This record gives sequence, C-alpha cells and structure tokens, in this order.
Amino acid sequence: MPKFLRIGVHQSNVSGYTSKAWCVRRVGSAVFLKWGAVEVHGAGDGRKVYWSRLPQEKTIRCGTAQRAQDYAKAAIARRRNHRYEPLAGPIANRRPSAGGSAEPKQALATILIVDIVGSTAKAAKLGDVRWTKIMGHYYAAVRKELKTSRGKEVTTTGDGVLATFKKPAAGITCATAIQKAVRTLGLEIRVGLHAGEYTVSGGEMVGLAFHIGTRVAAKARAGEVLVSSAVKDLMKTQSTISFRDHGVHQLKGVPERWRLYRVEG
Repeated sequence: MPKFLRIGVHQSNVSGYTSKAWCVRRVGSAVFLKWGAVEVHGAGDGRKVYWSRLPQEKTIRCGTAQRAQDYAKAAIARRRNHRYEPLAGPIANRRPSAGGSAEPKQALATILIVDIVGSTAKAAKLGDVRWTKIMGHYYAAVRKELKTSRGKEVTTTGDGVLATFKKPAAGITCATAIQKAVRTLGLEIRVGLHAGEYTVSGGEMVGLAFHIGTRVAAKARAGEVLVSSAVKDLMKTQSTISFRDHGVHQLKGVPERWRLYRVEG
C-alpha cells in the first residue's frame, strides 16, 4: 500500500512531532483509502510512525480495473500537490503511553498558536518545489526557537504550529523570536497565546483552552502577537515585556467576550 507523509513538518534530524499520513491501495476495480493523524518518533532510518488515533477509511468502487488504476494515480498526484512525500516503512498502531495509564490528567500551560499569513497565495506564486523548500526551512526555524525556549510542540495546524510552555514569558519570547526568524524566508506570521487548563487523555491533549488560543491567533494581523487576558494576568510581575490593549473581542464559538493585548517591541 503506497503511503505518504505530509512534508514541511518532516525533518530527518528531528523526533516527536505530529503530522498526517495518507495511504492508497488498489485491488482489482476497487481503491482502498486510509488517512489520519500520526506521531513520528525517532529520526532517519530508525524513525517510527504511529497512528495517533484510528485512521479514517474509505472504499471506492470504480467498476473496472482501468478506472480504479486511473483513480489511484489521480489521488496520488493530488497528495503530492498538497505537500506529501512517499513514506517508507509501516505505520504502526497507536504507540503505548509510557505510564500505561488511560486515566485523564489535568494540566496547565501557556498555549501558542503560530500561523502563516497568506500561505495559499504564496504557494501558488512560488510553485510546489520552491514552496516545499521554504516550508522545510520554516518548520526547522520554528522548532529551533521552540527548543531554545523549552516549548513543547503538540501538533501542526495546516501551515502553523501549536505548542505549549510552562511559563507565559517563555511563550512570548519564543513567538517574537519565530517572527524574526521566518521574515528571512519572506514569510509573515500571526501568533496567539492563551493560558489555561487542558486534559491529557490517552496521549491526546484536549480542552477549550486550545480553541481559545486558536481564536486569539485568528484575531492577529500579519506580524502581530496577541495574548489573552489570562496570559497578561500571569505576566504582572514581568517588567521586560510590554502590552498594548487590543480591545474586547467575541471569539468565535467561545463563551463570553475576551480582552486581548498586543505584545509591543
């Protein structure tokens, strides 16, 4: 079964990130599709890829073997146009947790959402080859700053990244460092940060805090770092980071209205 891993997030020298995999297999006049989120652990030839949850599956009945072959070829071409690359080796079932416990756990963190502004237009202008190369440099730059600031990458979100930090100051410092790094690639990003609780269950992180962080980022313009009032309240003792009131906003799908602040400097 030919398999593909979303590229841009793939770097041969990194480990412990999430991406998306897609598989296709033709048997006679039928085409079997499988896709979903995966976890990538290890690097190089020792890399292991696991389904992070049960993948979605679909069977296409094409009527004839030739139609099925044409369908499979077209499906593979679409994946390559959407920045996937062939994946060698198997995709294993879900990686068992280190502790072996399925009990949900509560955690508190500062959540950072990074998103490229105008990525679709840039990709169309540059073409697949150049854009794929730029995205490789982009994710490498983001991960370098996350490592420096001791941030933990949770997942990739399209052309963006979601990460968590133990301290809000580290998240803000990382956000501004990422901005400077990606400008050398001709990219502009928007960043949102929110602090709150979430639940860790079966290796997955879920909670309203992630949704709030995403909505905060959506309110930012190119080059802006916005934080929720929850982040600013935790930063009262920090004199080295300045904020400007960005007004009260209704965040889509989120209860109540939230006051946001723009990071200055």
